[in-house]
Amino acid sequence: MGRSLLADDITNYVTGLIATETDVQARLREETSKLPFAMMQIAPDQGTFLSLIVAAIGAKNAIEIGTFTGYSALAIARALPKSGKLICCDVSEEWTSVAQRYWKEAQLDKRIELKLAPALETLEALIGKGQEGTFDFAFIDADKTGYDAYYEACLKLLRPNGLIAIDNVLWSGAVADTSKNDDDTKALRALNIKISNDARVDCSLLTIGDGVMLVRKR
Repeated sequence: MGRSLLADDITNYVTGLIATETDVQARLREETSKLPFAMMQIAPDQGTFLSLIVAAIGAKNAIEIGTFTGYSALAIARALPKSGKLICCDVSEEWTSVAQRYWKEAQLDKRIELKLAPALETLEALIGKGQEGTFDFAFIDADKTGYDAYYEACLKLLRPNGLIAIDNVLWSGAVADTSKNDDDTKALRALNIKISNDARVDCSLLTIGDGVMLVRKR
């Protein structure tokens, strides 16, 4: 299970109450929990949240930056219409090979297009092809020092009233601890401040998982 700011008993209560993961998602979560870097996988309640907001805005085209073993992609793709498309950006063939097995099993592989390349290259290519303003939703959960660049690219690609969900923005509380000044913490802290003052968007910082910044493009 991914990072959480809540005590284990509260996390288990929330997960048991609202998580709506499928059997395929549950088995993927179990397999991933035994792998190195298992903490990079989002928790079931966060997956439910992603599915809910994607469905609520009627998203048809979505982008995910940082796919790992594919749990969040399943949550997003299952909420898209059959004609919808999720573009997943990642650089690891090893981890995304796990994802592809489960996407196929869930019969969602036709809705997901995996781009194995540095995410910014993929995003800039989409912009270069004239796809600015054509995406409804973006989920950012990758290298923290790259978040600002991903945010800017996603803003260009998003339509007005489209949403961006940015994961790990509280970083286990480190962003509020002035003694923490590693590169990841500084990058997240700076982005949180930037977004909160960004006239191009409305935002809300949610305490789901390890903190999710939800951004609406004006």
